[in-house]
Amino acid sequence: MAVIAMPVFVGRVPSLAVNRLGHIAGHNARCVIVAVYGNRAYDDALLEMYDVATCNGFRVIAAISAVAEHSIVRAYGAGRPDSKDRDELLGFGRRILLGMDSSDVLGSHRVPGNRPYRNVNAGPFPTADESCIACGKCAHNCPAGAISEDALRDVDKDLCISCMRCVAICPEHSRGIGAVLPALAERLRPLCSARKGNELIM
Repeated sequence: MAVIAMPVFVGRVPSLAVNRLGHIAGHNARCVIVAVYGNRAYDDALLEMYDVATCNGFRVIAAISAVAEHSIVRAYGAGRPDSKDRDELLGFGRRILLGMDSSDVLGSHRVPGNRPYRNVNAGPFPTADESCIACGKCAHNCPAGAISEDALRDVDKDLCISCMRCVAICPEHSRGIGAVLPALAERLRPLCSARKGNELIM
């Protein structure tokens, strides 16, 4: 059985992750899809993952939505997954393993989401200010290869998936989205303040 997990950004999974999954042949293997989102909503992400996995020959027997800290406004979902989440997700795993031999393929009608998937606007794109010491950690750790070692303060907007990995690992706290952050935090407040739960569909 395969477990396919992807992060959710603005209700979709990154095209980078979808493209990588597209190179893996399922050969009719059973699989569980896991969408990890930042305490707002996963919108069409699980359905998109289901469609890609099925198209590549996997038999999806279960789907999980799991809550983590929001990647941009980290106050939302702070500290998650916590011990309660871990216990719940372990319970999901046990239920899947116990029912694996008798589990039917999950029908797409049971997976939340809509087709066509929601349109996603690119950004915000993190850049560095003058406190950048050019250590290169951002470039070395960017999963999309969007930061060039020749221009460490900038980002390639065509490649960036706005995961904010570079912001999280910057030792000088030089990278960020500047004045956009407070406005985004305020806009997300009614959507992200309440604790969201993990879900298992099987």
